[in-house]
Amino acid sequence: MRSLHLALLFAASNLHAQVINGYAEITAIAGSTLTVGTTNEAAALFQAGKDIVIMQMQDNVIGSNTANNAAFGNLSAIQQAGRFEVRRIAAVTRTAGALTSITLVTAPGIAFSFGTNARVQAITHELLGAGGNYTTTANISALDWNGTLGGVVALRVGGTLSLQHSITADGAGFRGGARDRFSYLLPCNTTDFRWSSTAAGTEYFAEKGEGIYRLTNNNWRDGRGKIINGGGGANQVNAGGGGGGNYTAGGSAVLGWSCAADAGGIGGIALSGHITGTRIFMGGGGGGGEGNDDVSTNGADGGGVILIEAGAITTTGTCSIVISANGASAANSGNDGAGGGGAGGTILIDAATWSVAAGCPLTIRANGGNGGSVNSSTHGGGGGGGQGAVIFSGLQPTTNITTNTLNGQGGCNQTPCSTYALNGAGSNNSGILTGLSTPLPVELLSFQAIPVNAQVQLRWATATEQNNAYFTVERSPDGVLWAPVLQVPGAGDSQGEQQYAALDEQPLPRLSYYRLRQTDHDGHSTTSDAVAVQLDAVMAGVHVFPNPASDRVMVVHGPPAPAVHVEMLDELGRSIHVPLDLGDGISELDVSALPAGVYTVVVATSDRRQAQRVVVRR
Repeated sequence: MRSLHLALLFAASNLHAQVINGYAEITAIAGSTLTVGTTNEAAALFQAGKDIVIMQMQDNVIGSNTANNAAFGNLSAIQQAGRFEVRRIAAVTRTAGALTSITLVTAPGIAFSFGTNARVQAITHELLGAGGNYTTTANISALDWNGTLGGVVALRVGGTLSLQHSITADGAGFRGGARDRFSYLLPCNTTDFRWSSTAAGTEYFAEKGEGIYRLTNNNWRDGRGKIINGGGGANQVNAGGGGGGNYTAGGSAVLGWSCAADAGGIGGIALSGHITGTRIFMGGGGGGGEGNDDVSTNGADGGGVILIEAGAITTTGTCSIVISANGASAANSGNDGAGGGGAGGTILIDAATWSVAAGCPLTIRANGGNGGSVNSSTHGGGGGGGQGAVIFSGLQPTTNITTNTLNGQGGCNQTPCSTYALNGAGSNNSGILTGLSTPLPVELLSFQAIPVNAQVQLRWATATEQNNAYFTVERSPDGVLWAPVLQVPGAGDSQGEQQYAALDEQPLPRLSYYRLRQTDHDGHSTTSDAVAVQLDAVMAGVHVFPNPASDRVMVVHGPPAPAVHVEMLDELGRSIHVPLDLGDGISELDVSALPAGVYTVVVATSDRRQAQRVVVRR
């Protein structure tokens, strides 16, 4: 459950903040179709033509690390946890207004995981400023993660993003564990790392914080063992909860009341070895504090995720702006144990340039939250949350910009304070990462290789491009050995559809294969699927691409002008006028002024008439 103290703690910082994203639980993927479960579209709808971020929030990463010992909750294999990519919506279906499926322009490139211990969600990737410049009008915040949805802010600006307001995902990540309120007093328990949260009369321990493994086994829910990056819950008597982890590990809680050995929760693990520009995590929740006087406190929630793409980021005037994904701090306890702090979340910013005014400095932070302190005699303070991660696609900006990933502080075990629970682990600011490529720099709509007059026409289209340096067309005689044929510059950063064309003037005889290699500015490259070309084959029909189209339609018809006639018909079979560039073997139709719909392209020569349908979209 999301703690009341957290809501109060962040009420002031989120005053007048707005959620801008829509969220949808994805329960299955088949090809390019996503099956949708629970949704929240209060702030933004999923619609055709809009981009979405598909993110693996949780996965079955615990493996066999489930024995009742200190290794409980260790990471087995990272699986797909934290991976994400951007895709464009081609169509959506709704039943009685409720979103039920999303069809993508191109299928996901990641094999997302589904199952009892996994969670996948889609988040609308909001384009602000209609692809141009944009100035914020209010604070922007993430919807709080509820176990299925939320926790992420995702936005992009084609031009300059002028920040006049803050963007926050503070405490919006994985949830803290619930406190134990009335457990049996003695003896201290230091040896149970997992415990049932439902067996009547045996609820002796507090709940673990939430992390990248979706915990569904109630026999494991309580106890001092961590659950991957979720902090462990406290054991009796009156011990504190462990801090959540993200880039660094959370701090462990130590002694409880009158305990000779540690009964506090173990801090959530560090995920630093897995964090890249294409795999990121929300901060783990802190474990709950254990109590017998009803004054223990809950574990705090981790920070969420912020994804920002912009050509440039600026501030002007007099102000103070933050981009923040801090973990929450746990509330202090009385004569009981206190909760652990939430770990910092993750901020990923892909911006080419920065211009931050001295009068309006910018703070970018993903700090761990503090563990709760004890306002009484010696009991158990909560462990500090681990630090999150701030990722820049280029160099770290520094002029009038402060960037922090700080560990949360361990809570004090008594008043007056002389001993503490542990802080989040690692050196402060170790979670600041630079020069990492972000996912899917290019979303390829189509790639075709077409034989025309003893040459091969190569045509491709992209929906979006990020950091795209160039394309290389590669050719193979057998689909195994590949060699570069030619290179075409990319558009760099583009939010709209881009069309490309090239010509292989000396193709291989008979059967050959082509593929497209895209390379971004940092050298990272990806390749398309291969397409086959039979150069000596006789074209049996009309070829139209791209299909669907939005601006131009290319028509491969074989015979050269003027021996061919090309026209377009509407759905009623009526000939309609569109600008036509008639060429030798391939012609171009300008359909940018046509309304969305289904049309027919007709190609006629002296001895034949052929047709193909084409979809025009908007």
